Amino acid sequence: MFPLGSVLFPHLPLHLQVFEERYLVMLSRMLEAESAEFGVVLIERGQEVGGGEQRFGRGTVAQITELGAVEGLVRVVAVGQRRFQIDQWLSEDPHPRAVVTELPELEWDDELLPLRQQAEQLVRRTLAQASEFGEQLWPADVELSEDPVAAAWQLAGIAPIGPMDQVSLLAATSASELLASVIESTTATAESFSAPWPELD
Repeated sequence: MFPLGSVLFPHLPLHLQVFEERYLVMLSRMLEAESAEFGVVLIERGQEVGGGEQRFGRGTVAQITELGAVEGLVRVVAVGQRRFQIDQWLSEDPHPRAVVTELPELEWDDELLPLRQQAEQLVRRTLAQASEFGEQLWPADVELSEDPVAAAWQLAGIAPIGPMDQVSLLAATSASELLASVIESTTATAESFSAPWPELD
C-alpha cells in the first residue's frame, strides 16, 4: 500500500518519485516477486513521509509501467486499474500492507451517452475556467479513452474537485452514479468561480 495526498482513479496515470526507505523496500519486494502492482489510498490525516498517517479505506490498484533511478530517487510511472475496499490493515513490514476486497467493475449502457456528454462538457468548461485562477494539472482539451467506462473514470480524475469529493467517487456502484456525481461535484466547483467576493466591513 502506498498512502498519498491525492486520489488515484482507474485509467489515470500516476507519477511518483520514491526516496523513503520503506517504499524502496516495497518496490524491491515487488520486483523480486515479479509483481508490478500496489495499492494507492488517500491520506485522511497526517503526512506522506515518515508513517503514522491515517488513511481512507478505499483505493485503487496501480500497475507499474515504467521504473527508473535518477539522482538517488526511484521514478515510478503507473496507471490506475481496479478499485478496492480495505478489509484490514496489517502490521507494517516496513511498508503499509492490507487485506483488501476488489470492487466490481462498472458496466456501460449506451443510454448513458447523453449523461456522459453532459459530464464531459461540464468538466472541460470548468477546467477552462479553473485555468484562469491558477495552474491546472489537466488542460481542458485533454484526450479521453474511447472506452466509455475508462472515459467516465478519466472524467472523474481530471475534474477540478477536491480530494474528499474524489474519494467519494471511488465508491460509485454504477456508471450512471459516477457520472451524476462528477456532474454534481463539478457544478459546485463551477459555481464557486462565479460566486461574488464577500463584502468587507
